[in-house]
Amino acid sequence: MAQVKRRHRPALIALVVLAALACLGLAWWQWTRFESGSGSGQNLGYALQWPAFAAFVVYAYRRFVMLEADPDEVAKLAPGAKGATEVPADLLPERPSAPIRVIPDDDLPPEDRELAEYNRYLSALAQQEKK
Repeated sequence: MAQVKRRHRPALIALVVLAALACLGLAWWQWTRFESGSGSGQNLGYALQWPAFAAFVVYAYRRFVMLEADPDEVAKLAPGAKGATEVPADLLPERPSAPIRVIPDDDLPPEDRELAEYNRYLSALAQQEKK
């Protein structure tokens, strides 16, 4: 394995430490809420969850550093990754379409005739765009 230069990231390390401390602080707060007179089992659950979140932040940072240091590891994790996979056309159901009711222009007031004419124009443009 080639020697990889270790990069120090003070801002990222500070962010990880701050996030972990925030999670541990929230765990302590939930624990004190659980011990108070109005505490419930939900507070206990959160008090036990927050340290797990703190551990995950540290784990995610460590994993990020390890994957960045060893590019071959990334290739091993996803050897057949080609990008997005296209969904077969026959897999999804047809989209339902509502029947279109056409009202003759003679039955419309003048404002609606103009709107109907404009809608026909937009429909024709949409048909041209599809071609």
